[in-house]
Amino acid sequence: MPRLSKRQRLTAAVLSLGLMGSPGAIAAENVVFVTGAFRRSIPVSDLVYLADTGRARGLMSDVLMIARVDPAEVSKLLKAELSIPLLLTSRLLSTRLGEALLARIAQIIYPLYAKSAGVPALRAGVINALVATDGKLSAISFLEAYPVNEMEVSIPALLAVMQKAKSISELVQFFMESPLDGLRGNNGATEAKPAP
Repeated sequence: MPRLSKRQRLTAAVLSLGLMGSPGAIAAENVVFVTGAFRRSIPVSDLVYLADTGRARGLMSDVLMIARVDPAEVSKLLKAELSIPLLLTSRLLSTRLGEALLARIAQIIYPLYAKSAGVPALRAGVINALVATDGKLSAISFLEAYPVNEMEVSIPALLAVMQKAKSISELVQFFMESPLDGLRGNNGATEAKPAP
């Protein structure tokens, strides 16, 4: 049997993920917000409805009213698309930096009752969404491609991150820069590998 190159193995893995995890077959059905014994589920269909119409329904309507957040603004966030290449993203998510970023996010979002599967579920959700949407990632496309029925969101972990970041731009900066902390040396600079 001929040996496959690294690029061929990567392409095969991405394609198999896309085929096995097509959004029509696998998708999150509920986003479950959890803190201690408290659990509240919001159906993904309600989030899709909010994204499509700019109007909230069910528990989402109550949450936004209590938080005094305009549903139209949340709708824009849910629909906002990021165009990123599939193969490059797959490669980046397999680097040390990508793994560190996924691990950080997986402290907040993971399959219900399966926190240890958070990193592979996130990676599969991103890759599946990019396959389904020709390289355009949004919150909705990610949820529709997430490989388990129920996604847990840890409220304490989410609040801890939100306290550190007062705005969306600070939140993005926090997630992009904080994984570097584990890759930095004692002097605070990113460790450099010795030249061969």
